[in-house]
Amino acid sequence: MRTLVVVVLLAGAARAQSVKDALAHHPGLVDAATIGKELQVELKYATRDNFLGRSVYGDLAACWLQRDAADMLARAQDALVRAHPDLRLHVYDCARPSWVQRAMWAIVKDTPRRPYVADPAKGSIHNFGCAVDLTVAARDGTPVDMGTPFDTFGDLARPDREIDALEEGKLTGAQVANRLVLREAMLRAGFRMLANEWWHFDCATHADTRKKYKIIP
Repeated sequence: MRTLVVVVLLAGAARAQSVKDALAHHPGLVDAATIGKELQVELKYATRDNFLGRSVYGDLAACWLQRDAADMLARAQDALVRAHPDLRLHVYDCARPSWVQRAMWAIVKDTPRRPYVADPAKGSIHNFGCAVDLTVAARDGTPVDMGTPFDTFGDLARPDREIDALEEGKLTGAQVANRLVLREAMLRAGFRMLANEWWHFDCATHADTRKKYKIIP
């Protein structure tokens, strides 16, 4: 029944507009790749290679963000390339319409993965175009080893548990160092990190995001 509800949500929204159209026409959003030089974009939710096991973005291929967030991402890319000329930022998720958030919530709300999807009643920072999920990759697009893949949930994905995982031999020094490369570039550009996901960064606090930007319907 839950799967049927999700299909109905996605199909109904798609009849009104695609995810691509919803983002392209939302005031203030820009294609981050037009600002960030050599930014790599691989939107996981436009594929089945994600923890939902299905595409919820359709044919979306661009990373749409608020202009402030896109400028910050470009600065992070510049900082990364200055420190590591052979590495680039590799983006997995950016802005997300609220109706997609509702569809994702319908999939996870009765499962153990519920804590990893924001309740659409409150909204995700992704729904404002102010959050980005990403990693670091070589120039050819091959991601570096972060110890866990994107969208892996549990202690090994948590930045606040890295020291313990390192001491227990569950993460290697090289894996933690790779995370620090990403973190340094993003924090230098002004992004804020999460304690439970090494890949997620916000361009502002929840309160400031809601004051400054309009949620994407």
